[in-house]
Amino acid sequence: MGFLYRPKLRGGDHSRIWWCKYYVNGRPIRESTGMEKETEAKRFLKEREGRAATGQPILPRVDRIRYDEIAADLRRYYRTTGKRRIKEAETRLRRLDKFFAGYRVAAIAPSTISAFVESRQKQKAANATINRELATLRRMLRLAYKEGKLLRLPVFEMLKERAPREGFFERDQYEAVRRKLADDLQVATAIAYTFGWRTQSEVLTLERRHLDPEVGTLRLDPGMTKNDDGRIVYLTPELKALLAAQLARVEALQKRMGRIIPYLFPHLTGKVRAGRRRRDFRKAWTTACEDAGVAGRIRHDFRRTAVRNMVNAGVPERVAMKVTGHKTRSVFDRYHIVSPADLQDVARRLAGTFSGT
Repeated sequence: MGFLYRPKLRGGDHSRIWWCKYYVNGRPIRESTGMEKETEAKRFLKEREGRAATGQPILPRVDRIRYDEIAADLRRYYRTTGKRRIKEAETRLRRLDKFFAGYRVAAIAPSTISAFVESRQKQKAANATINRELATLRRMLRLAYKEGKLLRLPVFEMLKERAPREGFFERDQYEAVRRKLADDLQVATAIAYTFGWRTQSEVLTLERRHLDPEVGTLRLDPGMTKNDDGRIVYLTPELKALLAAQLARVEALQKRMGRIIPYLFPHLTGKVRAGRRRRDFRKAWTTACEDAGVAGRIRHDFRRTAVRNMVNAGVPERVAMKVTGHKTRSVFDRYHIVSPADLQDVARRLAGTFSGT
């Protein structure tokens, strides 16, 4: 049975801090609770006795645990559970590390978190970026609380974010930009425009084995997508023709270089880069948009465009989400943009109704 006591100091007075004595496997353990209030010290002793009784490890006093330890716990949690890509999490964790490294976990209060937010805003970080970092910190603190390394969770609010982008392409705008691109890049943008696939991380990473020209399918293997789910789509007649021409270009390059080229979108020219997979084409994209009169558009607008086109064409939302790779309805709904042309169509339909036509 454990008990609390206040040890005597050299001058004969008793310490203001309560100490406790408890037993682990019959061995007496004496430890400072770090508490001046007896009720809080009793809670500390009960927690220690409960862990000793159930065979759980005795944790160091919570006021000694530092941020670095719980950050390591979160990294281990992500690695073992696979609930988040560790590469993506590391970007946010490194920014948290710079500010909170060495902090005692018990000292991370709302005021401390506000100071972190202020420092990130001075670095010109967007509120959306800071919110993602705060969400990582919140996950870390909750994990520490669950493991008994934090007695009380600090309460803090997220920042107000900008309204999501509403950029999308009408068909004539898309065609105008596509015509300004090289032949192989026209094929890549056609895939992104039709299915809403991410250009850099999904379309340009495709290999020839992912295309089945006989069946007319294109697939992304599990692990190739942001949410790690695989996808398969059936090609439209237009895309079948475009991809057949792209295969012919790759096969001609393969014959010229005398080696196998597995990529669907390799560099077709250049002494050094020919045959290597395309990583990006930002400069070509920016120039094409400027020449087409739609400067400032980004390729991610194709995801919004594909969602809108599929829903407007009557594709069930569940199926459209499968094609684009959206897991949550909230994000999918945000991408279903209503354009001025859509609103004008409402007026035309209402005009026809009122006139009896």
